[in-house]
Amino acid sequence: MFTKEQIERAANYIYQYMSATPQYSWPQINNRVGCSVVVKHENHTPIGAFKARGGLTFASWLRANHPNVEGIITATRGNHGQAQAFAAVMAGIKPVVLVPHGNSVEKNNAMRSFGAELIEYGNDFNECLIEVSRLAKERNLFIVPPFHEQIMLGVATYGLELFSAAPDLDRVYVPIGCGSGICGTITARNALGLKTEIIGVVSNQFSAAKKSFESGTITGTGPANSFADGMAVRVPVPEAYSIYSEGAERIIEVNDDEIAEATRIYFKDTHNAAEGAGAASLAAALKERDQLKNKKVGVILTGGNIDTDTFRQILAGETPKP
Repeated sequence: MFTKEQIERAANYIYQYMSATPQYSWPQINNRVGCSVVVKHENHTPIGAFKARGGLTFASWLRANHPNVEGIITATRGNHGQAQAFAAVMAGIKPVVLVPHGNSVEKNNAMRSFGAELIEYGNDFNECLIEVSRLAKERNLFIVPPFHEQIMLGVATYGLELFSAAPDLDRVYVPIGCGSGICGTITARNALGLKTEIIGVVSNQFSAAKKSFESGTITGTGPANSFADGMAVRVPVPEAYSIYSEGAERIIEVNDDEIAEATRIYFKDTHNAAEGAGAASLAAALKERDQLKNKKVGVILTGGNIDTDTFRQILAGETPKP
C-alpha cells in the first residue's frame, strides 16, 4: 500500500498528461438513489476511462527500471489496452495488445489509434493471457500484467481526488474487473486515514471476486457473457484479491438489466455515456437504495467507452445480448 505522499507524487506526474477528473453530485441521480451521490467521472480522461492513470505510472516505472525495453505486450478487453498504448507510445515503447475474438470493434479501433499492434486471439480474456506469455518469449516483449502495484498507484490518484473533494463519504461503490480500481480506491482511503466503506461490484455473470471474497479463497467461474466487458474476469488476480479481500466491506452482484438501466439513467440525467462496467456502481447503489437513506455515497463512473450499437440498444430500452 502507498502513502498519501506517494499518491500525490504520482498525481503530479499524471497531471503532466491529463487533468484531474471532476466529481459531481447530480440532483436527479440523488433523487433516484434517495441520498447524496457523488459521481467520479473517470469517463473524462484522455482515453475515456480510469486506466489512463495506471498506464502512465506503469510506463514511467518501466522506463526507470527497465530502460532497454523496446516493446510491451498485454491482454485486454479494451480500456487497459488503450491505457497501455497511450502511455507506451509517449514513452517511446512499442505496444502489442491481445484481445479476444468478438471484442468491441470501437475499442479495438481506439487501441489501434493510440498506436497498438492489435492481435485477436481466443474466446475470452483468460485465453488471451495464456497467449501473451508465449508471444512475449517469441518476440522479446515485456509483459504488462492486468494488475501491478504501479498501475494501482496511478489508479489511486482518482481516489485521492475523490476523497479530498468529499472526505465525508459513507461508502463508495467500485466495479471489479482485474482489481486495480477497487484496490486503488482502498489504497487512497487508507492513505488518507478515512473510514469510508468500499463496496465492490461484479457482474452476476462474472462473480469470481464475490465468491472468492465470501469463501476466503480464490475461486474461478466458468465461461459466460455480459455486455459489461470491463468486469468479464473469470479468475481473480491474486495480488488484487489480497488487497480487496481485506480492504473491502463486501461485494455485491448486479445483472445486465440493472447495468443497462443505470446506463440509461446516466444519459437521461447527466448526458454522460457510460460503458457497462462504468454504470455498474450506480446500478449497485440503486439496488441498495433502501440502505442509503441519510447517507452520502460515491460511485465510480469508470469509463464511457461503449459501442454505438450497444448504446443505441440501451437507449431504446433493451438489454444488449453479448
